[in-house]
Amino acid sequence: MHKIDIDLVEMTMDVMKYTIDRISSTQHKIGQPQKAEELKALVGETITKKGVGGEYAFNLWKKHLAKANVPIDHPRHLAFVPAAPTRAAIMFDLVTSASSIHGAYWMEGAGGIFCENEAMKWMVSLTGLPKGAFGVFTSGGTAANLSAIVTAREHWRENEAFKGEKGLIITSIGAHSSIKAMAKVADVDILLVDTEDVMHGKDLQDTIDNLTTHQRRRLFAIVATGGTTNAGIIDDLEGIATICEKENLWFHIDAAYGGGALMADSVRPLFKGIERADSITIDPHKWMFSPYDCGAVIYKNPELAKQAHSQQGSYLDIFKDEGAHGFNPTDYQIQLTRRVRGLPLWFSLATHGTDRYKEAVERGIELAQIAGKMIAENPNVELVRTPSLSCVLFRRIGWKPEDYTHWTYQNHKKGFALVTPTKWKTGNTFETVSRFCFINPDTTENDIKMILDSMV
Repeated sequence: MHKIDIDLVEMTMDVMKYTIDRISSTQHKIGQPQKAEELKALVGETITKKGVGGEYAFNLWKKHLAKANVPIDHPRHLAFVPAAPTRAAIMFDLVTSASSIHGAYWMEGAGGIFCENEAMKWMVSLTGLPKGAFGVFTSGGTAANLSAIVTAREHWRENEAFKGEKGLIITSIGAHSSIKAMAKVADVDILLVDTEDVMHGKDLQDTIDNLTTHQRRRLFAIVATGGTTNAGIIDDLEGIATICEKENLWFHIDAAYGGGALMADSVRPLFKGIERADSITIDPHKWMFSPYDCGAVIYKNPELAKQAHSQQGSYLDIFKDEGAHGFNPTDYQIQLTRRVRGLPLWFSLATHGTDRYKEAVERGIELAQIAGKMIAENPNVELVRTPSLSCVLFRRIGWKPEDYTHWTYQNHKKGFALVTPTKWKTGNTFETVSRFCFINPDTTENDIKMILDSMV
């Protein structure tokens, strides 16, 4: 299987040609999913005793399977939180995979981890956290949020009085779904402040004041959002930080999407208070132009994370002498086995410089403002709320929920665009609306116009 032969060399050349064509192309089809039985009919059996051969399998990928995917970097992919990895990051993702680096411990991955740490130093500097703060790259926001909350819970349980208690955290209904999901995994209860808009300090304080004595005893952390996924809303970080300090609560900020905007001078003041957090989640594969999968968790006091996450085992003892070796990423988050997923970010930053990154983020914010003006001038649509960061919520006047769904599928089927509906809470009612999320600086004003014009 590892024998080098002419077929392998030719296969490598085919893969490199495909990669070069993909990276250098400026026109991609948006692609669309197909049912599993449809794909099976197209490609047949691919896993067999003798194998079908690399060339045949690769041709199946190019001819059929690749077309059943939606490229996240398509300029008219404005659904969810898309991504737009730089060409430099994509190329170095190939190098990362080809290098076969295990990024858990310095002993095995010193060169790669060094590069990750250089990128991490820059990310930490964006937050304004005090000296000594540091972080580690994870698979994404869910793993980062979980790592942070487990750290907070274990720190809380250092007090013997709380050893047998089930923890409680508070966040808002506008928080990302991963907060609710990781609360289940961490086996903690979650209480939601009833707002999809800004969670203000007063709302949080009122919620805390209305807790029962036992609930207040179990409360150990507050999760604020630095850019909600649905609408780009930044909570009252300053006010929440003051409450957390007064109430002796861990302050975690989920800025998985919005954290990239820390680079943008135009919106940086909106994040005032982030420098007072105990932990912060940021996903470079969202607004820092990295390939999937690349998240990050940053701690004000990384030693608390190490105490919570460092794994023990006789076979791991050789890795533990950090004085002799160096930084061990696995000690600061939930995963042991890990690739050096921050390496493409490092290469892209080194290639382009941070000024180019700032310009690209500012462009996403500018596109949201441009879209907002276009919507205000279009008689068929109207804004649901003022655009925030790079998110724009808008409604097609007169449409019902099924109209949004039909429109999404029709545009997707044509290979034209992927813009999906969402729900927005007004009072006690959830309304179906449409949503843009601008990440890709290659998206044009004409792209926006064409999408709005398609809402006939």
